[in-house]
Amino acid sequence: MAAKATVIEVGDYDVRVSNPDRIYFPELGATKLDLVEYYLAVSDGIVRALRERPCMLHRFPDGLAGEKVHQKRVPNGAPPWLETVRVKFPRYNRYADELCVTKPADVIWAVQMSTVEFHPWNSRRADTEKPDEWRIDLDPMPDCPFGTVRKVAGVVHEVLGELGITGYPKTSGGKGLHVYVRIEPRWEFGEVRRAALAFAREVERRLPDDVTTTWWRKDRDPTSLFIDYNQNARDHTIASAYSVRGVPSATVSTPVTWAEIPDVEPQDLTIRTVPARFAELGDLHAAIDDTAFSLDKLLEQADQEGLSTDNDG
Repeated sequence: MAAKATVIEVGDYDVRVSNPDRIYFPELGATKLDLVEYYLAVSDGIVRALRERPCMLHRFPDGLAGEKVHQKRVPNGAPPWLETVRVKFPRYNRYADELCVTKPADVIWAVQMSTVEFHPWNSRRADTEKPDEWRIDLDPMPDCPFGTVRKVAGVVHEVLGELGITGYPKTSGGKGLHVYVRIEPRWEFGEVRRAALAFAREVERRLPDDVTTTWWRKDRDPTSLFIDYNQNARDHTIASAYSVRGVPSATVSTPVTWAEIPDVEPQDLTIRTVPARFAELGDLHAAIDDTAFSLDKLLEQADQEGLSTDNDG
C-alpha cells in the first residue's frame, strides 16, 4: 500500500508531497522524501542558482526506473503562489510558461511533481533574451580521464585570471566540470556563444593535446575534452548548481573551490553527503552575483579570429 501523503512546511507555504516513500534512487535506497529533504537542506543555494530563470524540469514520475520527462510548461493546477515566466520558441512559434523559482517552496513543489533535475536558462525573466551567465562546460569524451578534466580546469582558471574574470566552478554531477561567470546582460545569446568559443579556442591553443573545440562529435578524439561552448546558445540548459542528477547514485552538481579541483571526486558528492558539506561551507557560489563581468575582450578576440555563431564554430 502506498504511503500517505505528507505536508511539508516551506517558509510561509505548505507543500503536499504524495508517495513520500517511493524509492527514487535504488543504489542509495533514497526516497522521494529524501529528495525533498536534500533540497530543503541546500535551499539557499538552489534558489540562488535558479532565481528568476526560466527552468526546464527533468521529471521521473515513477522514479529512475521509469520514463524521464523533460517538462517546460508548468501544468494546470499549480498553486497560485508559484511564479512562472513566459518564453517564446520561434522555431515553432509557440510559447511556454516555465517555472520561475523565487523561493524554496517553488523547488519543493517541483520535487512533489517528481522533478529530480533543474535545468535553468542562463538569462532571467527581466529580459530572457539577454543572458547574464556565461557557462564553461568541460565535457570529457568517452575515453578522457578525469585527470584531464582537472588539468584543463587549471588552464581555464588561468585564462579567466588573465581576463580579470572570476569563475565559479562546480562538478557536473557526471564526468565533467562546469564554470559559471556572471556577465553584464548586454549581449544576445549568439554573442555570448561567440565569446565562449573564443575562450574555448584559447584554452585549446594552450592544451592542444587535451582539448578540442571540434563541433561534430564523430570528428573528436575520444580521449580529448570538448569545451562545449554551445551550452550558451538560446534555450540550451544544463543542470544547475545543487541540482541532483537522475542517476542511481544520486550525484549532485556541486559547487567546489578551485583549490579542491585537483582532488575532488565527483562521485562522492551525493544527496547523502552534500547537505553536511553545505552546512559546513555554505554556498560556495554565494558571491556570484556581486560582480558582473564584460565580454568585450573575448568578443574582440572572436572578431579577430573571424568566429561566427554557425554550428561549425
